[in-house]
Order: sequence, then C-alpha cells, then structure tokens
Amino acid sequence: MTFATCDICDANEDKLANGTLAALPPVFQKFGMQLTFSGQATTLKVFEDNVLVRSTLETPGNGNVLVVDGGGSLRCALVGGNLGVLAEKNGWAGIIVNGCIRDSEEINACDIGVRALATHPQRSVRKGVGDRDLRVTIAGVAIEPGDWIYADADGVLVSKQKLD
Repeated sequence: MTFATCDICDANEDKLANGTLAALPPVFQKFGMQLTFSGQATTLKVFEDNVLVRSTLETPGNGNVLVVDGGGSLRCALVGGNLGVLAEKNGWAGIIVNGCIRDSEEINACDIGVRALATHPQRSVRKGVGDRDLRVTIAGVAIEPGDWIYADADGVLVSKQKLD
C-alpha cells in the first residue's frame, strides 16, 4: 500500500473534524529503513521497563505497528537493536515509542519503521511491569488496539478505521 499522510488528511477532513482521524504532534524522530509504514496498532503501556516490549515483539507481528506508551520518559531506552531485529524477523511493520530507543545505527539497518522521541544509551530496567492491549494516549492523541497507524516522512496518523 502506498500513501501519503498529507493526501490522507486532505481526503478525510471530515474524519479529522470528528476525531476518528488524528495526527500525532511532530515530536518523533525517524529510524529504521522504512520511512513509510502502516498497520493496525498493538498497544503497550510501560514505564522505563521493556520486558513487555520484548515479549510482544517475540510474537508474530502480522504487519501490525507496536505502539509503546513509555510515558515520554527520556531517562532510558525501551527499544534497542536486538528488538529492532526481532520486530523485523517477526513481521512487525513498525514501532512507535513515546520514549527513547538506543542502538540507532542497528535499528536504522532494520527493515521496519520506527518513531521515537529521542535516543538514549542507557537500557531500561527489567521488572516486567506494564499493560498490553489497552487505550493509550500519546502526545494527547488516544490510540486503541486495532486502530490504524499511517506513518511517512510528514507525520503519523491514527485512524479508527482502515483508509483507502
């Protein structure tokens, strides 16, 4: 599927107005080989703990996008190079992290799309605390499991339904 987020916005002004389509604020940096990616959201809520991120990426991604609400923490990384390789191997289309990644050069070599707030060299703790498949709010935008994510060079959109 080829698309442009600008064209999606232009063609769906009614959805933008009624809230069934929203754009994430432009706070994310781009990583990974895929600048453009889309898929249904699988959501996680964690804080400075990436055990649930790893266990989720170990499962078949089926072209989905993993949306990780890391609370916007800039104190450690939630995704690193090994997890980027795992995501690629298991068929995830991309990862959006409301937090940091590390091993950015390794992630840039992975055939997935990644958006994150920043890079940080320190890894997270590993306590296994977090929740999966729940509504998360990233940069003021609510994302439900199953919502459609569309990301390209111009931004990231969240849609309640698949768009043509």
